[in-house]
Amino acid sequence: MTTKSVIPVGTQRAVASRETNPFALLQQEIDRLFEGVTRNIPGLSSTAMPSMDIGETDKVIEITAELPGLEKTDVVLNVTDNLLTIRGEKKNEREEKNKDYHLVERSYGSFSRSVELPAGVKVEDITAEIANGVLKVTVPKPAPTQVKQIEIKTAA
Repeated sequence: MTTKSVIPVGTQRAVASRETNPFALLQQEIDRLFEGVTRNIPGLSSTAMPSMDIGETDKVIEITAELPGLEKTDVVLNVTDNLLTIRGEKKNEREEKNKDYHLVERSYGSFSRSVELPAGVKVEDITAEIANGVLKVTVPKPAPTQVKQIEIKTAA
């Protein structure tokens, strides 16, 4: 006797089979554990995501990203279709010379974070500044849309 799956073929099928496969569940749990352990160790984390805070006032949206050790030349800020993207690369090199040893360490990692902006934002009015490894982006809020009621006339 053959049985049919009640799950439609497509992306959901892959999710369902992954959830029921004990080896896939084990692999997922191991990945989660290693990600947690290596997140704050330079050079071991495959995705070095900067911490970000987003706040707003009546007039502006303020985005603050922690980018320790990065300069203005290491970060690129783009806006495309109301999507603000902060992209950069962390490069860390350290060299120690001592009487008994010579240590050279290098770690690299690129990152990208995106934030959706409200419709109507004037891209030319967005400002950004970086100081002491903290990037602050200020996005002026667009003017509220005005609703105009149009009078309907009867046809003669």
